[in-house]
Amino acid sequence: MTSDMNQPARNHGGLRYEVIPLRGALDAARQLPASSTVTVTSTPTKGLDATVDLAERLQLEGYHAVPHLAARSLASRAQLDELLDQLAECSVSEVFVIGGDSPTPAGEFSEALPVLRAINEHRYRPERIGIAGYPERHAVIPDEATSSALDEKTRYADYICSQICYDANTIATWVKSLRAREVDLPVYVGAPGAVDMRKLLRISMKIGLGESMRYVRKQHNVGKLVSGYTPTELFHELGPTLDDPEYNIAGWHLFTFNEVAKTRQWLENMGHAGTPQEGIA
Repeated sequence: MTSDMNQPARNHGGLRYEVIPLRGALDAARQLPASSTVTVTSTPTKGLDATVDLAERLQLEGYHAVPHLAARSLASRAQLDELLDQLAECSVSEVFVIGGDSPTPAGEFSEALPVLRAINEHRYRPERIGIAGYPERHAVIPDEATSSALDEKTRYADYICSQICYDANTIATWVKSLRAREVDLPVYVGAPGAVDMRKLLRISMKIGLGESMRYVRKQHNVGKLVSGYTPTELFHELGPTLDDPEYNIAGWHLFTFNEVAKTRQWLENMGHAGTPQEGIA
């Protein structure tokens, strides 16, 4: 683990925005202030080249770009080495390693752990490496397996970013369970930005968040949700957890689904032009 692993919030403001490498993603990201941290997801249809290409463009424009490297999309160890060389040339200093959604692995990697090990051995190991965590049950993998895998992956990572979860209590309980297992990596809380509700429902069901969405429908006025979702309530409810140093919450990871302008406007309306910690509690 790197020496600055306990200081992510000071490195990039504790606020991260995720975009998808689709047409218009670069223009969408340009709605963000210069030097913002922008993570670029990886999709089975677009492949890793699209992810890395967008990350490089963002880095060149002054953003702190974080490409997602999906294990199941990697054709070989040689391709991974080439991608790491390419990212180093463009001064991309951080990556986020996931298993990926491809139904069939493109090569020798079927999960994130062996990719993390390979990156750790590379001459251009990025300064920071992130891994995914699951506050709720994984759609496919049993709870015991996800916990065991996470514990092993933390040996090669510098922070954890959680999958979307809409229940503050579930998130806080999950982070507390990490600390009880002596997993001390900083955690970024994953949450949707200000997004279209139909899109959010579709994506949530696709990635196995049906239980969490039922919680949203129960706790919120359905009429309000039709016009769109914002994590305002989640921000307020998690305020005490973020303020508690024992939880070691680094900040927020906002899944914008490329609705960056709406998410940015919502943050400004909330008074979060700077770090997300301001004014939440």
